Amino acid sequence: MESHHASCSLVLCGKSSVETEIAKRLKNNNNSLKLPDNTKVSLFLESEAKHVVKDDDGDSFDLSLFMNSILTHQFGRFLIWSPRLSSTHDVVSHNFSELPVGSVCVTDVQLKGRGRTKNVWESPKGCLMYSFTLEMEDGRVVPLVQYVVSLAVTEAVNHVCDKKGFPYIDVKIKWPNDLYLNGLKVGGILCTSTYRSKKFHVSVGVGLNVDNEQPTTCLNAALKDMSPASNLLKREEILGAFFHQFEKFFDLFMDQGFKSLEELYYRTWLHSEQRVIVEEKVQEQVVQNVVTIQGLTSSGYLLAIGDDNQMYELHPDGNSFDFFKGLVRRKI
Repeated sequence: MESHHASCSLVLCGKSSVETEIAKRLKNNNNSLKLPDNTKVSLFLESEAKHVVKDDDGDSFDLSLFMNSILTHQFGRFLIWSPRLSSTHDVVSHNFSELPVGSVCVTDVQLKGRGRTKNVWESPKGCLMYSFTLEMEDGRVVPLVQYVVSLAVTEAVNHVCDKKGFPYIDVKIKWPNDLYLNGLKVGGILCTSTYRSKKFHVSVGVGLNVDNEQPTTCLNAALKDMSPASNLLKREEILGAFFHQFEKFFDLFMDQGFKSLEELYYRTWLHSEQRVIVEEKVQEQVVQNVVTIQGLTSSGYLLAIGDDNQMYELHPDGNSFDFFKGLVRRKI
């Protein structure tokens, strides 16, 4: 456990004068941003970022490259960057109300990244790690946000490859919140929310292996395989493209529901027509049945059809690390 001597440096950076003013206000109000475990927080403006970056570090996040690529109205316009951070999620979730909605926190090395099983790992250099904030009013659709985020990540990668004339990198969604490339995990999404003054404060965390071949593989490794002479993908460009896609998708999602994104989602996930085994107790005997995945239900669980043509909603049983190993079914 890190002691109370832990400290971190955060650089605040804005797209326009509106966000730059917020950065100055936070910086001047010394204790404005807080982190758990009494971590000492030092704030810097973008003009002071050189105090935070080490000279020998050619790999650190390029703030102006990212800001120049941002074309959104709300998301990604206020950026907090740190060279090393315990968790980007802590920065946005603990300071939700101090930050404009849509703020993003990015780090180069993350010491305590979080997955859905609360497992912790140090995320290496070259991995794009960020968390951002959004607000929602309808609690029934909050669980579906992670699908909108996953889709925005895969579409952002497509968009950047397209724009740069790179070969197509086929990142797929493994339900509910993992990203896969050629059968290996290359990313994941974590959404948490709290309910305050009639709104859900949602913090979204994303990790995507852009340039780190460990621990599995990464986007640039796939790119080099297909096109050895090609330039490589940059984290800053993918993040800029992500917010462009996400803002578009989120507006559609809030206006018309997830139905508006379903077709694209099903083209991108791994599970159409996948046959899975569900287990149920029938008179103290465990019976296994095979069902075929058709899509998602309106509440965001898996929709499946049995060999008897009965439709089912599949829920994880909560005991198994792999969602597809412990599914229970409910007739609908």
